[in-house]
Amino acid sequence: MTTATLTSKGQITIPAEVRRVLNVQAGDRVEFIQVEPGRFEIVAATRSVRELKGLFGKPSRSVSIEEMNRTIAERGAAAAPGWKPKT
Repeated sequence: MTTATLTSKGQITIPAEVRRVLNVQAGDRVEFIQVEPGRFEIVAATRSVRELKGLFGKPSRSVSIEEMNRTIAERGAAAAPGWKPKT
């Protein structure tokens, strides 16, 4: 088991072995994801959004920017009555 110590400033040093496995270096970002109350996973947040391409398969149809904006506005209005998008 690998452990780290919390400093008085709320900081920890990620142990070298964990950094190696996560492939993170100084300046990289990590995310803490709660998997259940009191338990978290640490995940490297260094992947490019381009790596997500193709992850969900080909879309069934194309959507225009106008359609996206209209749907966002409609859903926003439904979620918060009286809300109006900035124009």
